[in-house]
Amino acid sequence: MNNNVLVTGGNGFLSMQLILQLLKQGYNVRATLRTLEKKATIVTTLKANNGINLDKLSFVKADLTSDAGWEEAMRNVTYVLSVASPMFSASSKNKGGATEGILRILKQAQTAHVKRVVMTANFGAVGFSNKDKR
Repeated sequence: MNNNVLVTGGNGFLSMQLILQLLKQGYNVRATLRTLEKKATIVTTLKANNGINLDKLSFVKADLTSDAGWEEAMRNVTYVLSVASPMFSASSKNKGGATEGILRILKQAQTAHVKRVVMTANFGAVGFSNKDKR
């Protein structure tokens, strides 16, 4: 049985918690990163938090704002835990980036015949507000 799981945004707090649990349960985990320079920091953090089976963890460069890397990220994956969301400021030119990123993940998952995609809320759901201007 193929037990490969893709976790998007592998350097985020929630993603690392998911990766720890998946590795503990014996899954092969592939994590996406916007830049692969973050790999060492993630592995160090996982080790410091009693991470096991780190040999089952791999990384691929993929950014929600681009098609590049997503085919490789989804290759031989059974499940996707979509945790990443592009971070844009109020002055960002690409306000639809989160929607486009989610659609990018879903389309590539469908193409790759992924069995299940689980999507979580993103930081924008709780991190930005127009209510308090202080």
